[in-house]
Amino acid sequence: MKNKTNIILTMVAFFIGASGMYLLVNYGPKSVQTIVNKSEKEVTVIDTGIADAVEKLYDAVVVVGSYKNGILSSSGTGFVYDEDDKFAYILTNSHVVDNSTSLKVKFTNENVENVELVANDPYSDIAVLKIEKDKIIRVAELGEVSKIRVGDTVFAIGAPLEDEYSWTVTRGILSGKDRLVDVSIKNSSVNDWVMNVMQTDAAINSGNSGGPLANSNGEVIGITNMKLVSDGVEGIGFAIPIEDAISYANELRKEGKIERPFLGISMLDASDTYNLARYRLNIDPTLNGAVVIDTQDGTPAKDAGLKLGDVITKIEDYEVTSVARMKYYLYKYRPGDKVKITYIRNNKTETTEIKLAKSE
Repeated sequence: MKNKTNIILTMVAFFIGASGMYLLVNYGPKSVQTIVNKSEKEVTVIDTGIADAVEKLYDAVVVVGSYKNGILSSSGTGFVYDEDDKFAYILTNSHVVDNSTSLKVKFTNENVENVELVANDPYSDIAVLKIEKDKIIRVAELGEVSKIRVGDTVFAIGAPLEDEYSWTVTRGILSGKDRLVDVSIKNSSVNDWVMNVMQTDAAINSGNSGGPLANSNGEVIGITNMKLVSDGVEGIGFAIPIEDAISYANELRKEGKIERPFLGISMLDASDTYNLARYRLNIDPTLNGAVVIDTQDGTPAKDAGLKLGDVITKIEDYEVTSVARMKYYLYKYRPGDKVKITYIRNNKTETTEIKLAKSE
């Protein structure tokens, strides 16, 4: 009898408790209901994005049109980066404006204006354009590559593909710094130059060339200038560090060109056995370097004793593995500098000091 009574009391307590909870949730204070419902809604993560940073830069970006005899031949991107009392200055890539007879830029307000080419340099891939100051909308703020870390958010603004896609914004991260990438200046199959660039996974397509790569504060940290395209490779884009670009731009504005040193030699890669055979040169296949195939009279190279068949392997402490690397390291110096050249002649390592001349 006693056990039966306990079972009945337990069942009554259960139903009273369940009924009480039901009444509390449905008819009790609103604060209780809010707590219960809140646990179901706090799983949503809201990303406000980088819209403010994009707005900060957006109106400084322009579409650059390159014309030959009045006909549009190509287009790219640029951005207003500086101004003085009368003019504003636009940065873009040299390959965007190369061989043009006239240039125009289009602003975000749809205004199209003529611009003047101040100067351009194919090796740095930098060009500076000039326009009347009162025709621009905004000047971009410049950042510092030294202050951005690999993994930080970056974004690009450009005009990929066709005109209707102008001012497209793509977002990614900074994937790497100080990438040395072999490129062809003369648009040939042979790489004849090396560029020091930053790597990003922000989408960069044809037409983005010359546009800004910016940090999450909307400050420009680079100029997008190419995309690595290869089977199995995706999401790799490159940009010239802004400090390098501004250094080149300042010299272009002041001197009209980039002053580079001159050796007075013609070279081929040590691995280019086909073309070396034309000069009856049989270079050790294990060697890497730049092979001298000609020296000009009255030049620093001739005066220093370099001659046909010498394989240059070092400039100072820089390892020379190709003609492209040879030029890249050589152009770190200025006319008048003295540099030590290491080379191999008749299987023996030799050195010579050369005073670099001014290129014509």
